[in-house]
Amino acid sequence: MRWLSLVLLVLIVLLQYPLWIGKGGWLRVWDVARQLDEQKATNERLAIRNSGLYAEMRDLKQGLEAIEERARFELGLIKPNEVFVQIPNEQEAGASN
Repeated sequence: MRWLSLVLLVLIVLLQYPLWIGKGGWLRVWDVARQLDEQKATNERLAIRNSGLYAEMRDLKQGLEAIEERARFELGLIKPNEVFVQIPNEQEAGASN
């Protein structure tokens, strides 16, 4: 009887192996579910970034105000007969000393 119990136990273990450890087992399913959650979070971040870039592109295509703003802040351009005054922040002034 003891021998039969041992054989049945080994048979149960052999049947459970593919379910837990094998290709397509629970461990693999949990790992793929985790990867899917990470990819969904990445996709959501990228969708937010893309919508911001699309809005910026639309502004640049439609209006001159956005182009003028970029030229002023990124390139430091000014209009003719315009005086440019720059007031440094306290943090920037303290960092340069």
